[in-house]
Amino acid sequence: MVSRGQVQVAGGIRTPEPIPPMPVGEITPKGYTGSVSTEPTTGPGAPPRADHPLLDVEDLHVSVDGTPILRGVDLAVRSGSVHALMGPNGSGKSTLAKVLLGHPGYEITAGTIRFKGEDVTHWPTDVRGKAGMFLAFQDPESIGGVPVIQFLRQALSARRGIDISVLEVRLEMMEWMEKLGMDPSFGERHLNEGFSGGEKKRNEILQLALMDPELAVLDETDSGLDVDALRVVARGVRTVRETRPDLGVLIITHYQRMLDELAPDRVHVLMDGTVVAEGGPELAHRLEVEGFDAWRP
Repeated sequence: MVSRGQVQVAGGIRTPEPIPPMPVGEITPKGYTGSVSTEPTTGPGAPPRADHPLLDVEDLHVSVDGTPILRGVDLAVRSGSVHALMGPNGSGKSTLAKVLLGHPGYEITAGTIRFKGEDVTHWPTDVRGKAGMFLAFQDPESIGGVPVIQFLRQALSARRGIDISVLEVRLEMMEWMEKLGMDPSFGERHLNEGFSGGEKKRNEILQLALMDPELAVLDETDSGLDVDALRVVARGVRTVRETRPDLGVLIITHYQRMLDELAPDRVHVLMDGTVVAEGGPELAHRLEVEGFDAWRP
């Protein structure tokens, strides 16, 4: 006789093995009857793995229209640290920033990008954003007819995976605007339309604050800013980091002045698509004195 919970198989009767839980983020196959784990172990919702850097770029090669731009970049950023990537024009800095966030116009021909221990080399941009990666653009696009608050509502809803009301966004936005010293009317203006260079960059920092990423890539955020505007933007980044001490930051810049404000833990020098030197803050000061030519082969 077959008891409850047992099955008859060729050669006898056995009790089936329990079905293991399926991690969140995987597609449940048809006919699956097991439970779903509430703690994701892989994919966009997974926590960082303790044995891996937050961001780990290994031997990354990238081309555009068949022309090599990055030629074997190695770079690692840990949670809570600030890294600076410096190099002359045309060295591949902005290319790396765009590739990290999955820009489709660039072809990865070799190497890997890992985020929180997961291989994200071929993840789409939106999936990387939902997972906790953020890029502040060198020259943010203007979008007429789209108020900043509506843009943030859509972005936050996608990031958190729930529909967030305009009221909820407004409350969060007003709180951060006060922290960042921004005019409350800023949220009603159309996204970057008619904004000065400084206003565009402050808007990027506002997005950074509300999106609550784990990794922020700041692509030449100091570009086109005077000293006062740069200090305002840098102060905004520091304010976000004070609230989110685990935030990993990769600053891409030409200039020492941004690093004077944000004090990087590690400096990397990119030349001709390859990281040619790494060191502490003193490396940036050496570059300020010797220039990039001293690092050319």
